[in-house]
Amino acid sequence: MSLRLPVARRLALAAGLAGFLAIAPVWGNSAWAKSSLSPQAHHATHHPTKSATLSGKWSGKYSGSYSGTFTLTWQQSGDNLSGTIKISAFANAATPLKGTVHGKSITFGTVGSQEITYSGSFSGNTMSGTWKMQAGGQTMGSGPWQASRSS
Repeated sequence: MSLRLPVARRLALAAGLAGFLAIAPVWGNSAWAKSSLSPQAHHATHHPTKSATLSGKWSGKYSGSYSGTFTLTWQQSGDNLSGTIKISAFANAATPLKGTVHGKSITFGTVGSQEITYSGSFSGNTMSGTWKMQAGGQTMGSGPWQASRSS
């Protein structure tokens, strides 16, 4: 049995071995372990940043199938939101709502004979997205919404 390799394979093997031997000496250098390629340095750059709290009062407007204004009063605990919403089309009656926050995304909604759900994103003192109203399993309206922190 012959152990002869074709010329191209021998050259590739030699080049790979030469490259390995060229970088091997840095393993003895402790500075190499602190380079940006070390797992510790790489891991530190991927810590999620904690988002600002959405607790407080927000004022907004909605449009689309229906239009009007609303106010939100939020209490945030971790990723969970709870509070009340007052919608101009419903005589500004305070309606309980719950929601969640994931990164810069927000979802919240009311439950009752007419369910209204909101989804979108926030940045600083503003948030925006889309809303949808359903009653009896039928979509009754939808459109965009936006809000800003009022206190």
